[in-house]
Amino acid sequence: MGLFGLAGLVLLASLWVPEALGVGLAANLLLLGLAALDRLLTPGPGRLEIVRVVADVMSVGASHPVVLRVANRSSVGLTLELADVPPQPSVAMGLPVKVRVEAGRTADATYRLTPQRRGRSDFPSLHLRYPSRLGLWSLAEQRPLVTPVRIYPDIKAVARFELLARRNRLAEEGYKLWRLRGEGGEFDRLREYRREDELRKVDWKATAKHDRLISRDYVVERNQNVLFLLDCGRSMLNETDGISHLDTGLNAAVMLAYIALSQGDNVSLLAFSNRVERMVGPVRGKLAVRSLIRAVYDLEPRYEASDYGLAIEEVLRRQRKRALVVLMTHALDEQHLISIGEYARILTSNNLLLCVLLKDEALTRLATAPAHTDLQAFHAAAAAEILAAQGRMVRQLERAGVLVVETLPNDMAAVMVNQYLDIKARHRL
Repeated sequence: MGLFGLAGLVLLASLWVPEALGVGLAANLLLLGLAALDRLLTPGPGRLEIVRVVADVMSVGASHPVVLRVANRSSVGLTLELADVPPQPSVAMGLPVKVRVEAGRTADATYRLTPQRRGRSDFPSLHLRYPSRLGLWSLAEQRPLVTPVRIYPDIKAVARFELLARRNRLAEEGYKLWRLRGEGGEFDRLREYRREDELRKVDWKATAKHDRLISRDYVVERNQNVLFLLDCGRSMLNETDGISHLDTGLNAAVMLAYIALSQGDNVSLLAFSNRVERMVGPVRGKLAVRSLIRAVYDLEPRYEASDYGLAIEEVLRRQRKRALVVLMTHALDEQHLISIGEYARILTSNNLLLCVLLKDEALTRLATAPAHTDLQAFHAAAAAEILAAQGRMVRQLERAGVLVVETLPNDMAAVMVNQYLDIKARHRL
């Protein structure tokens, strides 16, 4: 561009110096010839083959590598700038990416992608650009390159959980897994006595046989039933830190399902709004968590009021044996809780109902914020009244035999797991 500008200045100078006209014309013709030759010597985008290499399953909120593999079928080396178009919404780190591909060779360019929404999605296209051999042109193309992907809940949280368990660091995440072994009612094995063991756990017959103290080890009962009732109605459209309440509930359900399946329990899931969205299970076995995830990864909240009566009727129809029913929802107001209470009593006659309510963080902050003006005081009082009314309804649910826990979204998984372990340890199922 600088050469063309210089040639243009020579032509402009001919307005004052007529002799410069010939020089200017010659310079421009020479540059046009060079530009034409440069374009002819530079291979077109059609000589480049690009393949996107990415896992067909990704996890929401987790970083994944995406490889753009470029094959140069021309006779000259090229330096490309690639800008991929990833699924939305997502965060891409490292775009646009540059890569040098020699003639007849293949090269990889890698960037990292963090999806922010579950479900089916795709990479629709990519943009490529590279300079000509003499640098007089910049060739660009938007190329359709569709790659379908499935974006699952945060399944990497399960691997992180296993790692923390092996390192005895689960307390850092709020889990109390000391209840998993030693506090149950089902005999598991005999082992050597430890200083912290209670005397009632000593097996005196085995102790006499081996001439050293032997304790009985117990685990929680197995082959019990856990059923998740996942609300997919409009209240679950609310978000915390960009993550919907439905995603929060689904991630927590996956974590608790993994724990329950690891303990030998049977797991089912019923997702509902004003209709039954999905019914999965019962499934059994540690690896069954994968089939559970595959069945529900594309669930989305709907702009409809949730029909709790329909959901509970479906539970009673499908779940014949006693089960721990875990209802995950976000109560928008007092009327919402009244609606839950009307049907919860029907379910508690033959099941144990655990109602996990997501707290409204904004409302809680508003009720506890210091008031410096009359308007702020009015807002705080109104928020406190709403929370107090919800608290009264929660106590009514508890008096009806429903276990109720309120939790912040970020604490939901740990709260649910700890409640499940407490229920198992107390033999409430």
